[in-house]
Amino acid sequence: MGKENIVFCKSGGCTAKLGPGMLDHVLSKIPKNKDENLLVGFDHADDAAVYRISEDLAVVQTLDFFPPMVEDPYTFGQIAAANALSDIYAMGGTVKTALNIVCFPEQMDLNILGEILLGGNSKVTEAGGTLAGGHSIADSDVKYGMSVMGTIHPDKILTNNGVQDGDMLLLTKPLGVGIVLAASQMKDASKAAYDQAVRSMTTLNKYAAEILSGYEVHGCTDVTGFGFLKHLSEMLGEAQSADIDSSVIPFIEGADHYANEFYLTAAGQRNRNAVGSDVEFLNVPFWMEELLFDPQTSGGLLASVRQEDAQSALKELKELELPCAIVGRITKRREKKITVR
Repeated sequence: MGKENIVFCKSGGCTAKLGPGMLDHVLSKIPKNKDENLLVGFDHADDAAVYRISEDLAVVQTLDFFPPMVEDPYTFGQIAAANALSDIYAMGGTVKTALNIVCFPEQMDLNILGEILLGGNSKVTEAGGTLAGGHSIADSDVKYGMSVMGTIHPDKILTNNGVQDGDMLLLTKPLGVGIVLAASQMKDASKAAYDQAVRSMTTLNKYAAEILSGYEVHGCTDVTGFGFLKHLSEMLGEAQSADIDSSVIPFIEGADHYANEFYLTAAGQRNRNAVGSDVEFLNVPFWMEELLFDPQTSGGLLASVRQEDAQSALKELKELELPCAIVGRITKRREKKITVR
């Protein structure tokens, strides 16, 4: 895909999201829905909506789309689809159908659009779902994603705010995607770092979710545009804090170097502004701080797992051959919401 057609990484992937502070301000003005069958709405910044349709069945709904962050259109389609599908897995659901969301310039080669859609369909098929249609509009820039529908039992929903004292926090993918892609845009990322970032972004969270379903999970989210720390902050209630061990945080090869070279994103700095005052860093290097604020595209699951289950779950997760780790624990509330050591 030629750069003369699309300016990639201009604000691609989840770095293109509006900042969390801006969204909080807008959503606070929208009246809350009183439908008793809406089991999960936008009240707690959860990953998807859940609507009960019977005693033993609920529908999970989500959508996500963004501009390209890689040059290959097929790979972009895979990443965008994996990212949209991830919200279903973060809620503990099963993917059923997906609808394409497409913005595409009329003067651009339609073969590019075809490759994007083929990439997206490959991930829906891998997820065990069905691509059922979609909607397109003419636009000056390419944007692509999906609206996804899944199902779940109403008693088995994984919300992002059910964490309990003593839980261990498991992260199922490495951090640093935004930083590596920023370095790649400037032609300064190694092939190994770029390839690892793409491999991570195109890997479905389906497999991690299937493993976690065998354990007692009290809260779960996927780490995307708001970065590790903001998503973790949304998981913590008024009575909880979190201790994070930065020495075990998995990250993409070279991301520490690129952060020290200031290959940072505006979205990462918005994340720092949004949640930085809730975080205490104790002897943590600058590059690690930036990794923890870095917006992730199609990032991993962050799960709050019962302490007794954590090591067994981690052992199974490591068989997925992506860097993963127990990165911290949930504690009773302290002065700072999150402590990173």
